Amino acid sequence: FFFFSPLVPQSHTPTMAARRQNDCEGQSSDPYDANSASPDTYHVLPKESPEEYDAVTGAIEKMKPAFSKIGFGGVVGYCSGIAAKKVGKAIAVLAGVAFIALQSAVYSGYIDVDWKKVEEDVVKKIDTDGDGKITGEDAINYWKKVKAMLTDKVPSAGGFSLGFLYGVSSN
Repeated sequence: FFFFSPLVPQSHTPTMAARRQNDCEGQSSDPYDANSASPDTYHVLPKESPEEYDAVTGAIEKMKPAFSKIGFGGVVGYCSGIAAKKVGKAIAVLAGVAFIALQSAVYSGYIDVDWKKVEEDVVKKIDTDGDGKITGEDAINYWKKVKAMLTDKVPSAGGFSLGFLYGVSSN
């Protein structure tokens, strides 16, 4: 009983001593038996038979309206978001390792790198709006290009952006 105490309203939550005393008195061990419970006890499981109900069925029932709106575009968006996150992490690791190796060689005196020139060249390649800076507008322009490519000829692609965002932000 006390494992499910968050489901019981605070005004009805007994003390630990009262819980130990009343743990088994007059209660059935069957979570589906509505007749054995006191009126202030909530049942965790629905009143259907255990064979008809499981946790996944309950979650699907709660999510039915959302599932109808997600559609194919949302699903492929979610999968694309997860893939983009994994690939992005791999690219970031490779770029980080390359920078560490290059900067170690610069520090040791083996090579000389003009980082100002590297920065200018990188900004020139990445800057989409031509203002000489990497800004949020550049990110939006890249997102529009990627979205156009990934949703081209995809039926019901309306939920793609939401699915992609959820995929990228998921653990």
